[in-house]
Amino acid sequence: MKQLKVLAFTHKHIDLQDIGKFVICNQSLQVRLNAVKEKFEIPEIFYVGTCNRVEFVLCTAHSITPSFIKEFVKAVHPELSEEQLEGSLKKAQIYEDEVALEHLMRVSCSLESLVVGEKEILAQVRKSYECCKEAGFTGDFMRLIMTQLVKTAKEVYTDTKISKNPISVVSLAYRKLRDLNMCANARILIIGAGETNQNIAKYLQKHRYSNFAVFNRSIENSRKLAAELNGEAYSLEDLKHYKKGFDAIITCTSATEPIITNEIYQSLLNGETDKKVIVDLAVPNDTHPEVLSNNPIHFIEVKSLQEVANQNMQERYAELVYAEEIISKNIEEFKPLLRQRRIELAMKEVPLKIKEIKRTALDTVFAEEVGQLDEASKDTLEKILSYMEKKYISVPMIMAKEILVNNS
Repeated sequence: MKQLKVLAFTHKHIDLQDIGKFVICNQSLQVRLNAVKEKFEIPEIFYVGTCNRVEFVLCTAHSITPSFIKEFVKAVHPELSEEQLEGSLKKAQIYEDEVALEHLMRVSCSLESLVVGEKEILAQVRKSYECCKEAGFTGDFMRLIMTQLVKTAKEVYTDTKISKNPISVVSLAYRKLRDLNMCANARILIIGAGETNQNIAKYLQKHRYSNFAVFNRSIENSRKLAAELNGEAYSLEDLKHYKKGFDAIITCTSATEPIITNEIYQSLLNGETDKKVIVDLAVPNDTHPEVLSNNPIHFIEVKSLQEVANQNMQERYAELVYAEEIISKNIEEFKPLLRQRRIELAMKEVPLKIKEIKRTALDTVFAEEVGQLDEASKDTLEKILSYMEKKYISVPMIMAKEILVNNS
């Protein structure tokens, strides 16, 4: 596992607002990952971006030195200033080899989440991996890693109480929203049709809220979520001209600049002066600071959920011990699996080579002698050689696996 490396920027070492500087929007993901993959000749890579972490999982022989980190971040985010690049060195966390695998397992099992025990992170990691796999950024090594991550996480969620009555960022946000006692017919604008907003929309619909308008960059995704909510669908550009009023805004997009500026907010108010609600689960925030300072607003954001998350950590501390035992077991299980796979890959040419030797012997080296045999003798010779061919293929495979087991 020496080539497994993780470069991480997480809520544990960086202010949540600053994590947004390292986020890659979906539209530019392929271009940016291609840039670092080619520049550093990285065989396999995938990117994970959530509301409280940005991580790059690498399969590379490169040493993750400060200069590598700086050049890597610069290649991914050429728009960052020299000062921001220098700051990234202090904020980055590096994991290598077995420690990297343990870290990825802890992330997938939600031991590293803002709210321990929330299952959404596993789905997010899997989705990130699949996206990068489809784009051709990952290969056999990352496939093995991902399979073990999923297996480990499922065991943790099944065999411990760490996810019992889970409290995710979405559910915490909804609880705060529910405490404001909005009427069931409250006018709710949903900005962004991604997974986070889909999840919070399910809570709202379950609790009888019914008046929705969905805005999204892709009108197709906007229509899909609006159809599920029996609401209206708009493009993100329509936000500037929307005049039907609102009681609450729920926003979570991958934009790197605020979506809700003070100008747009005043337009959305359309003359209304009562106190509104904004639930902003984007990192960085979709809401411009001027909106908060110039208007009466109940504001709910990811950062404000930190205190509840810390309390949740204490309540589930005992379960962390059991989860860590499962992770340790899975790391030990993975080591021989990885070695076995490497042997299989190293020896995949053996059958082809043996077949090639057999054909050369029959068609070239002993062609004259074979040509003098009658048909029955030729058939017998072919059967003998085919039998030996199969044995020569299987014997080294079996011996290699026995050596692997004995060494383990």
